Amino acid sequence: MKILQTYRVPFGRVAWLFVCLFVWGCLCLSVVGIWGTERALFADEVKITIETKTDRDAVEPSKDAKPPFTGQRPAVDVSILLDTSNSMDGLINQARSQLWNIVQEFAEAKKSGKTPLLRVSIFEYGNSRLPASEDYLRQVVPLTDDLDKVSEALFALSTSGGDEYCGSVITEAIKRLDWSQEPNAYKAIFIAGNEPFNQGPVDFREACQRAIGDGVVVNTIHCGDYNQGVRGKWQEGANLAEGTFLNINQDKKVVRLKSPHDKIIIELNAKLNKTYLWYGSKVDRLKYANNQRVQDSNAGRGLSSRAAIKSSVLYRNVGRDLVDTYEEDPRILERLGEEELPAELQGLSAKERVDRIEEMSRERARIKAKLAEVSKERAEFVAQRMKEMPMSPGSVTLGDAFSSAIGEQLQASGFDVSK
Repeated sequence: MKILQTYRVPFGRVAWLFVCLFVWGCLCLSVVGIWGTERALFADEVKITIETKTDRDAVEPSKDAKPPFTGQRPAVDVSILLDTSNSMDGLINQARSQLWNIVQEFAEAKKSGKTPLLRVSIFEYGNSRLPASEDYLRQVVPLTDDLDKVSEALFALSTSGGDEYCGSVITEAIKRLDWSQEPNAYKAIFIAGNEPFNQGPVDFREACQRAIGDGVVVNTIHCGDYNQGVRGKWQEGANLAEGTFLNINQDKKVVRLKSPHDKIIIELNAKLNKTYLWYGSKVDRLKYANNQRVQDSNAGRGLSSRAAIKSSVLYRNVGRDLVDTYEEDPRILERLGEEELPAELQGLSAKERVDRIEEMSRERARIKAKLAEVSKERAEFVAQRMKEMPMSPGSVTLGDAFSSAIGEQLQASGFDVSK
């Protein structure tokens, strides 16, 4: 067996040894450095490589660069915040009658050749029927692509006196809604009212700064005198959130011009409705079909504008109609029970159901193409007539305000808005 012996070395000697080694290492490094410097100085040729900005950019693209959109269609999210206090009946009526004209602004926009996927939300505020503990505001409709549901919600609104807290309703819209996370999506709030913008417990400055911090532009629409809107901080609110300050006459009657195309549009719209294959529970199927007809009726003399949207890809009913849904998800039929199918598809074989859906898809495409053509002709006819009509002072309406802001802001978000 080996016995290990332990030798004790005095600490002072160890320290002195380390100091000597350190000094020796420094001297060696100095000699090597001097030798390398002399070689560089007396070399016959010196090569210098400079990294230019162009080379750098080619290798490292900007961190801010984003694709136009990552989904199948670019995203557009719009939340409309309406003052529903007693004095705002005119505003609500304009929103109802001009909804489809407003939507048309988005139907004409394109990004990478694709029409956006539009979702709309409605909030009301300033209504005394709403709880004071919630700052007299309510989310009426979350962000949805169901435009019939948006129209239904607008026609269900009623006014009642209250306190209008703009900061509160903007904050709630930012917090509650599932805003798109698409790169370069267009996200905007349009808030309309007539009382000072700085009322309520939430500072409008903080609300607007939070909105734009989340990429949501805030456009303010003051109902009444322009200078009063400026004094009431409506302009300041828009400036803080990189939006547009707009001023309208909420009591102005919306002009609806008749056209020789209207009768054809009404007939085509009725045929288009027959191509929808609503699915879900029996109650849901009846609700969807009935609401489509009711919103046609609610549009009244504005049905031509609504029909133009129904002919576009903005009017979609994925999750409700089998034609739209099957186009995106051909396996939808595998997940539906017999009782969830439209009545005309129940009792058919799997192949017969697919054949029926595809037949309706072709028919819908044909009707939409004709409807779009006639709608375009009507729009040109109306545009010419409007040019012949003098613009009276104070005639700017809610739809006009949206139109003046949307085009420029969509373009800033990378959309082509040329008509």
